[in-house]
Amino acid sequence: MYVFWSETCPHCINQKPFLRELEQRYPELTVDEREISRTREHHRLFIGLALAHGIDPGSVPTIFLGGKAWIGDGPDIRREIEATVQSEIAQVATEAQRAPEAAAIEAIPEQRPVSAVPPAARNLDIPLLGSVNLSVQPVVLTTALIALIDGLNPCSLWVLALLLGLVIHSGSRGRIALVGITFLTTTALIYGAFIAGVFSVLNYVLYLTWVQWLVAAFALTFGLVNIKDYFWFRTGPSFTIAESHKPGIYKGIRGLMDRRLTGLSLLVATIVMAAGIALVELPCTAGFPVVWSGIVADQNIAGLAFLLLLGIYLLIYLLIELVVFVAALVTLRMGRFEESHGRVLKLVGGLIMVALALVLALNPELMNDVGGTLLVFAGSLLLAGMIILAHRRFAAA
Repeated sequence: MYVFWSETCPHCINQKPFLRELEQRYPELTVDEREISRTREHHRLFIGLALAHGIDPGSVPTIFLGGKAWIGDGPDIRREIEATVQSEIAQVATEAQRAPEAAAIEAIPEQRPVSAVPPAARNLDIPLLGSVNLSVQPVVLTTALIALIDGLNPCSLWVLALLLGLVIHSGSRGRIALVGITFLTTTALIYGAFIAGVFSVLNYVLYLTWVQWLVAAFALTFGLVNIKDYFWFRTGPSFTIAESHKPGIYKGIRGLMDRRLTGLSLLVATIVMAAGIALVELPCTAGFPVVWSGIVADQNIAGLAFLLLLGIYLLIYLLIELVVFVAALVTLRMGRFEESHGRVLKLVGGLIMVALALVLALNPELMNDVGGTLLVFAGSLLLAGMIILAHRRFAAA
């Protein structure tokens, strides 16, 4: 049995006692473990076995035995592995029944460098960081799409519009730039720390089936409440900024208009105000980070690969707000963010959240495919458009 693992992978660490027990119960079994994050020594073997088994050599732990391959860890995977061990031991080994592992290794040219591995190998060479093993298109695409939808969060856009609308009255582009950039940077750092914390927790416990169902249930609840807000806003439970917090937000933003605040004092005041608002916003914005963290943790991505994905998430998340900020800086004008805009965004986000919850619960492998990922998001957007059109026609009638 070939086992490829990484020191930074909690699923790999959790799986080790199970592998030790297998070796004790089945003396005929030899477990060959290869660590792949500290060295590239075993990459060639890993890639050859993966390609021979028809899988992409990206995530760990990956186990090869008897012509079969398993990625990840969990009760079902462990039962399948042990059943295969029993089946292999029961068979009489002959030359005609050579394991595909040997053929795969022999078929790889010795002169083939790791850099010549096809795109399926999913290695990224990053300056200063080195080679990063990353599940490519599906996870990156999922990250980009979720971050883009998350960036359309009505709570964040409402606060930014309010902030810029008041700062614009100063007539100073320098003041607008200082306040806007500081506000966006501070909220992004706090949001990134929150996402990293959520991911750290899920990365250690997501192999438990009940935790996976809990994440799906959380996403489903979050999505249904947002859909409800489109039809019955301010009625019943809602994941939005509580009315009790709004006077404090107004007061904090108005405080930035004090002409006595300049330079460093204005910078510090903006950081304090932005940090407070970011914490208040978390109940409104927590849905997508939890779902995204669950998807990434399920792919056994960690270390530099996770940090790279998190950076992509935050950059795309800020994209909409950056567009709004630059437009306000150039034109010295700021349009109002209406309640109707927020309700539409809640509907779109809610439908995508519900779709992701159903995928996580029923068919998480769908997110490992580019076509499946696009289908989930495109279908949700199409349904949202149909609901908005039908609702407006019904209201007009």
